[in-house]
Amino acid sequence: MTQSPLSRSKEFWNTTPLEALSPVEWEALCDGCAKCCLHKLEDEDEGKIYYTDIVCHLIDLTRCRCSDYPNRHKNVPDCIAFDAGDVADMPWLPDTCAYRLRYLGEPLYDWHYLISGSYDSIHDANESVRDFAVVDSGQDLEEHILHFKP
Repeated sequence: MTQSPLSRSKEFWNTTPLEALSPVEWEALCDGCAKCCLHKLEDEDEGKIYYTDIVCHLIDLTRCRCSDYPNRHKNVPDCIAFDAGDVADMPWLPDTCAYRLRYLGEPLYDWHYLISGSYDSIHDANESVRDFAVVDSGQDLEEHILHFKP
């Protein structure tokens, strides 16, 4: 009998420290909001980060997942790969991000698919970019700054 790569613990996200997650568990922790794939602008004087409603051209907005995940760094050189050691230094990760929540010792939200059992629950809770993002096609980012934090 083959075990699921996630079978180490039914609730691995609560029992395993971020730095001890397997690659499969790390990827499974992603809630699929695609907020990290929104283009952002930084005010270099203040260090403030502004989100835009423009999302990477590789995002499938129906699923809020990368359409070419294995090749994303080749196709989008500034796509950021990160691991447990990076989370503390990424203030732009949304407050609802599962990686941020677990880093802070907070529980996942009920709409996270690991809790709800449904990949659609994040969209039903309006916690993904699906209903407001626009795929990048060269728009002027300053004209697309969000007036709310996604």
